[in-house]
Amino acid sequence: MLHLQLRVPTELTDRVVALLGDDETVTNVAVIPGGYTKPPGCLVLADVARESANSVVTRLRDLGIHQGGSITVTEPEAVFSDDADRAEKAAPGEPDDAVVWDVVENRLRTDSRLSWAFLSFLTLATLIAGIGRLLDEPILIVGAMVVGPEFSPVAAICLALGRPSFGLLPQAVRTLVGGFAFALVVATPLWRLATILGVVTAADASTGPTTAFIVHPDGWSFVVAMLAGIAGVLSLTTDKSGPLVGVFISVTTVPSVGTAALCLGAGAWSEVGGALLQLGINLVGMILAGTLTLLLQRFVWGRVLRPHRMGL
Repeated sequence: MLHLQLRVPTELTDRVVALLGDDETVTNVAVIPGGYTKPPGCLVLADVARESANSVVTRLRDLGIHQGGSITVTEPEAVFSDDADRAEKAAPGEPDDAVVWDVVENRLRTDSRLSWAFLSFLTLATLIAGIGRLLDEPILIVGAMVVGPEFSPVAAICLALGRPSFGLLPQAVRTLVGGFAFALVVATPLWRLATILGVVTAADASTGPTTAFIVHPDGWSFVVAMLAGIAGVLSLTTDKSGPLVGVFISVTTVPSVGTAALCLGAGAWSEVGGALLQLGINLVGMILAGTLTLLLQRFVWGRVLRPHRMGL
């Protein structure tokens, strides 16, 4: 179940209460007149089955609640109620499969902002990846993948193309491109300094059989990126967030940028092209697969909800 907290203009209260009361997938409706003082409005609370949340929120938005009031959607840890169980059973499909589009978009809009925190984590991940390539240590490469926050703007691009929600696209692209450029600009001079001091050589930067896959992309790179894109989008849009960690450690994006920075700084020019090609392959694969997954989810979930909307 999802919990709705609404600030409703007084003149719309009866219509909102009727909308919620007539929907068998909504329960625990409470109305507190004058519950809000700044800005003023009526406080309406309700629980809705996750599968029906899109429909209910869309109808509330059609009434203009988000313009003259507010709609807050949260997910309780647990709801113990026979009425809630009946509302859940009345909803079509399974709750784990439901996609609450507004919640997903709001999350990605927030997570894909170009902030100092995003740049810091991406730069640190890039430096860790460079050290991993230099020492030929896969564990450091995996660590860099986990630290890197780049999947959020990738997922935001997928949502912008697959929902579609094109207003999200400029921010996501700016964050992804700007983030990688910033990390590269910061890391490259540091590796150049290490080279001047004799800590790193071009030979060191361009050798290491265990992590050589970073600079030698092949067809499997694209396959893995496609699978990771599907898993990442599914984990974000459904009620299963655990697989995101698996996505982080399966795509060679941050390791590619880290290796490119290392090779640029150390003068191992022959490795830079392969690393950047690996980056491009992974980004294209994830965006393509993620967008197609969202389109398929929209199609399938639309078919699931159609009989419910028709009252069948």
